[in-house]
Amino acid sequence: MDLGLQGKRVVITGGSKGIGRAIAEGFAAEGANVSICARTPGELQAAVASLKAKGVQAFGRALDVADGPALSEWIRSTAGELDGIDALVCNVSALAVGDSADTWDKSFRTDMMHTVNAVAAAVPFLEQSSSGSIVLISSVSGFEVDFAAGSYGAMKAALIHYAKGLSRQLVGKGIRVNCVSPGNTYFDGGIWQTIEKNVPDLFKSTLKVNPTGRFGTAEEVANGVVFISSPMASRISGTNLVIDGALTVAV
Repeated sequence: MDLGLQGKRVVITGGSKGIGRAIAEGFAAEGANVSICARTPGELQAAVASLKAKGVQAFGRALDVADGPALSEWIRSTAGELDGIDALVCNVSALAVGDSADTWDKSFRTDMMHTVNAVAAAVPFLEQSSSGSIVLISSVSGFEVDFAAGSYGAMKAALIHYAKGLSRQLVGKGIRVNCVSPGNTYFDGGIWQTIEKNVPDLFKSTLKVNPTGRFGTAEEVANGVVFISSPMASRISGTNLVIDGALTVAV
């Protein structure tokens, strides 16, 4: 299936590793030009080099997405480098699980406001596209109550609500908006690798309740993100795509 992404221009926040990196690689494999950001310059440069090796245009900038002005300026400059934007993927999370003032502040500034600021900066360019798309990366923790209830779960739930509202607001501009909510996803340097090392009982109990008997991969999440961002998904807007291997039980 040709997803119609050849030559499309994609912006991804947090694209140097994990799910964000897999999303960027997935778009590049389809022939899309990609711009990513991340906080660590070395990881960012390695990711950009890998993307360029696929024969597409690739750009990157080191920044903290919680810095609204820096984030907005990067998106505007990306539009200049790529001559526009066709798709935005807001992927970064502070992963601030807890119920303290600090976790709430980090979750709000990073998970929520980075998304709001990125959308505001990208919409003027997306509305000029023939296939404008926004995808927000939420989580099953925003879909059901689990161990991450508190700041993390609440902000992920807010992203699902925000995407639904945006889908109605932006439909007249030809921009589709969706959420993707991954279940437990394991990759090098990820939260579940950290939990495996530091909280083995939680890791084992979580693995046990996964019906597939394993965690998901970053690539499995990326496949859903790339498809739902593509022109082939032209009728899909306002949905929350749960990619969890039948983990959640809500109807």
